[in-house]
Amino acid sequence: MVSISILSYLTIFITSTIANPVGKCTFPKDQGLVEVAKDGANKGWAMSPDESCVPGKYCPYACPPGQLMNQWDSSSKTYSFPGSLNGGLKCGNDGKLTKPFNDRGLCVDGKGTVSISNKMEKNVAFCQTVLPGNEAMLIPTNCNGKQQQTLAVPGVEYYADACVWGSSDKSKGNWAPYIAGMNMDKSGNTFIKIGVNPKYIDDFNNQKINFGVKIVCDDPSKCNGLGCEINPRNGFNKASGPSAGNSLGAAYCIVTATDHSKAKIEVFEA
Repeated sequence: MVSISILSYLTIFITSTIANPVGKCTFPKDQGLVEVAKDGANKGWAMSPDESCVPGKYCPYACPPGQLMNQWDSSSKTYSFPGSLNGGLKCGNDGKLTKPFNDRGLCVDGKGTVSISNKMEKNVAFCQTVLPGNEAMLIPTNCNGKQQQTLAVPGVEYYADACVWGSSDKSKGNWAPYIAGMNMDKSGNTFIKIGVNPKYIDDFNNQKINFGVKIVCDDPSKCNGLGCEINPRNGFNKASGPSAGNSLGAAYCIVTATDHSKAKIEVFEA
């Protein structure tokens, strides 16, 4: 799951074991990962600002756009609590980071079937949920104005199903105006859902949103549900398209891109 908001920000392989000072585990800045934050206790990790990577803890991290975290608690065979919280590298009592899966890299490519198409002049932030982890929308994918960027789509072989944790005072992160979800099944169908964020409705109800989202496909003949769009010009909390619906009081619509075909979530001025 990702949240979608407009803001400008900068985002800044690992051996089997990385040594760090005893009592804490430092974010590995030289391994091609994305540093989520520098100022909080998380110090780069994809954790809440008041969380630290301390001995005994699994410490999730952000991968570059289009990729997914490829390390988690190796004893967790299904997505269930509490194992679902244990994503990332393990911080040992000796102050060393270890990879739960030595035969895997830190990041793995998603399916590559969904991307952002930003039609606006402003930057757009897609904030990915940390899973396995605390489910905060902390993992950033920044798309500059008039640009495109690939999103990380998990397949069925992935263990689990982007930014800051916002608040009721600021419509970003978990309070962003829109949310999107996507995954691919074993037949090569990618399901893409866009919707109004229920948290935004709770705390910013009827506050005007100045951008909209819709789903477009490279080959429309391979997509079902096209016409899926949320355009503020049509009113607050309204979605259009053959698959439009409402969940938890929030409007949404869904498109299925079949046979490994590609789709884009287009962001536009409204």
